[in-house]
Amino acid sequence: MKQIIECVPNFSEGKRPEVIDQIVLAITSVPGVTLLDREADANHNRAVITFVCSPAEIVEAAFRGAQKAQALIDLTVHQGEHPRMGAMDVCPLIPIESVTIDECVALAKQLAKRLSDELGIPTYLYELAATRPDRVDLAAVRKGQFEGLRDEVKVNPNRAPDFGKPELHPTAGATAVGVRAPLVAYNINLTTPDVSIAKKIAKAIRGRDGGFKYAKAMGFFIEEKGCAQVSMNLTNYEGTGLHRVFEFVRREALRYGVGIKESEIIGLVPEQALMDVALWNLQLDTFDRAQILERRIAEAQKATAMAQHRCFIDKVAEPTPTPGGGSVAAKSGALGCALCEMVAGLTEQKKGFEAVRDQMIDLKSKFTALRNELQALVARDAASFDAVMDAFKLPKETDAQKSARTEAIQAATKHACEIPLETMTRAAKALVLAKELADKGNPNSITDLGVAALQLDAAIRGARLNVEINLGSIKDTAWVEAKKAELDRIEKASLANRQAIEASVQEKMG
Repeated sequence: MKQIIECVPNFSEGKRPEVIDQIVLAITSVPGVTLLDREADANHNRAVITFVCSPAEIVEAAFRGAQKAQALIDLTVHQGEHPRMGAMDVCPLIPIESVTIDECVALAKQLAKRLSDELGIPTYLYELAATRPDRVDLAAVRKGQFEGLRDEVKVNPNRAPDFGKPELHPTAGATAVGVRAPLVAYNINLTTPDVSIAKKIAKAIRGRDGGFKYAKAMGFFIEEKGCAQVSMNLTNYEGTGLHRVFEFVRREALRYGVGIKESEIIGLVPEQALMDVALWNLQLDTFDRAQILERRIAEAQKATAMAQHRCFIDKVAEPTPTPGGGSVAAKSGALGCALCEMVAGLTEQKKGFEAVRDQMIDLKSKFTALRNELQALVARDAASFDAVMDAFKLPKETDAQKSARTEAIQAATKHACEIPLETMTRAAKALVLAKELADKGNPNSITDLGVAALQLDAAIRGARLNVEINLGSIKDTAWVEAKKAELDRIEKASLANRQAIEASVQEKMG
């Protein structure tokens, strides 16, 4: 089963989109990362990036985001409504699928150590990763913000970070890395500019002040809207629902003779959180969630894999740049793995092959994993090309914009090399396993295995073309030479394996 972790780093920059672009590109340059959302607020001067990936990529992706933020954000000149102590202020990891809290905590510690060791950014652990009870609450960790913590950490041992020296980075400050359940970032704007009212309501809501157990809240003035805001994080939306805090704020506001102007959700929200609002307000006591149209559609789509494959072929035929050769190369690799799965399964079931049954089960499992990874690369290859095109569209009016654009293009182009290189690596691994299958598999399926080898070879050679076309645009010569050497190594080894399989196919065909 695929493992998925969500990461939602918050960066102290909400006014310069070109800076946020570069941070996003740094994060998504890690193969396997899927960007879900990006939100920027100029008043708070803060950006929230949401992405998902497997445990294998999560630390590197978050680290690259922090590294880019360190280079581009200076807290000594940063101003905004939202409390902050770091360029990458907080970085929570959220287990989504087939990942435990303990696994996420171990990854949080790995990230915290890298931030302190490699970037010189002191790092605190909070929420479920906290090493001390007084650091579970992020507000306690961030008390004093950048300016206050910068002075206090040098003289108060109690404020020393979990990783790194008791000294903030001069411009990037400190970072808090944590593990938590999915939360809802929810703001309610009032029909008054009086921020004191918002702060009173926020105090009444906060769990630590006797309000809702899973609510954190602050009061702000939102200049662009000319109103006061109650800004909340609901850390457990099932224990403290949106509908309950909305109704509470509405009633509290009435005490002060004001109302609610509007509310907003920042970033992504679990479907269940909105469903709870609808069920509560509409009193749908007998509602069955299977009645939701989108859920029914999703279930139906699971049964249309072959139709989706035909749709992919139709999409390739369209006169658009993507999906192109890189995606087709990945699809070829996935088809090759699928054929190998079939041969392993037929061998496992065939009488007379009991001696290799366990080996076939193991091979089949490995081919399944590689097929899923190559299938994911079909979409990722197209996305990497689109990211290069987006980088070329960045503004270039000033010298700073030109420099940022050039850096973004280079980063996106490197990423566009990494994706087909990953296709080559996966297909090459499959060829090694296919050779093993050719030696011991069911000879009645040997031609299927021969076709599988050709598909995997096409994936490798086709992906190589897509790497090479991008290498010509990269200025980092050492990086380019290293990639060329890797290309040669993979193709040389793969050629030997493919030829061995072809020889086995010919021999068994007689």
